[in-house]
Amino acid sequence: MDRTPLMPKATAVWLVDNTSLTFEQIAEFCGLHVLEVKGIADGDVAHGIKGMDPISSGQLSREEIALAEREPSHRLKLSEPKVEVPEVKTKRGPRYTPVSRRQDRPNAILWLLKNHPELKDSQIMRLVGTTKPTIIAIRERSHWNSPNLQAQDPVTLGLCSQIDLDAEVKKAAARIERERKEAGLTEPPKAGTLLPAEEALAASASSPEAEREPQLASALAQEARAAMNAPEEEEETPDIDSVFAKLKDLKRTDAS
Repeated sequence: MDRTPLMPKATAVWLVDNTSLTFEQIAEFCGLHVLEVKGIADGDVAHGIKGMDPISSGQLSREEIALAEREPSHRLKLSEPKVEVPEVKTKRGPRYTPVSRRQDRPNAILWLLKNHPELKDSQIMRLVGTTKPTIIAIRERSHWNSPNLQAQDPVTLGLCSQIDLDAEVKKAAARIERERKEAGLTEPPKAGTLLPAEEALAASASSPEAEREPQLASALAQEARAAMNAPEEEEETPDIDSVFAKLKDLKRTDAS
C-alpha cells in the first residue's frame, strides 16, 4: 500500500484486540510482518502500547472492517482523508562541515574555481558549506591566507561526495547550454585533433625539407670520413666549423 495508518503498531494492537481479522490482513494494512502481528496477539510484542482506534481517527470505517471479517481474502483500505494536508518542503540548510575539516575549505574553493569556473557561487556554497564573501575573497586573491592556499579536490578532502559534485557540474553545464541557445550563439569550434601516424609521416616525407635532408646527411658523412682518414701529421685538417660552413652553403644552394 502507498499509505500506511498513523501509529501502525498501536493500530495493529487495537485490531487484534477488537476484531476477528486475520493476521495477514492486519499485517498488510499496518505494514508489519505476520510474525510480528502474531507476537502482538501472543503478548510477546508491543508491551505497554495502547491500541489506537482507527475508526475514531477516520482511517477505517466499520463497514470496511465488517467486510474484511466476512471475507478473509479482502484487503483493508484506508479511508480517503477529508482534508488534504499539503506536503511541507523543508528548505535545505547549509552543509555542515566538521571542525577538523573547516581549515580545508579555502583549498577546496580554490580547486573548484580553477577546475569548474562554470559553477555559481551558490553551488560552491552548497558543496563546501562556505559563504559568498569567502568565495569572492579567494577569487580576487584578497583572502588573508591566499599565498598559502593550495587547490585540493573537495571529494578527497571529504567535504562533499563525488555524486554531489557531478550533479552540480552537470547542472551548470545544462545552464550554460541553455543560455547559449537563448543567446543564439553557435557551437564553439572544437580544437583540432592530431593526425594519424601514417598521414603525418607521409606529409613530412613529401615536404621540400625532407627531400634535402638525405643530401645534407650524406655530405656530413663524407666530411666526417675524410676527417677520420686524414693523416695525423697533416697540419690542415677539416674541423667542425668548416663542415658546418659547407652545410650552410649547401642549404643556400638548395634554397636558390
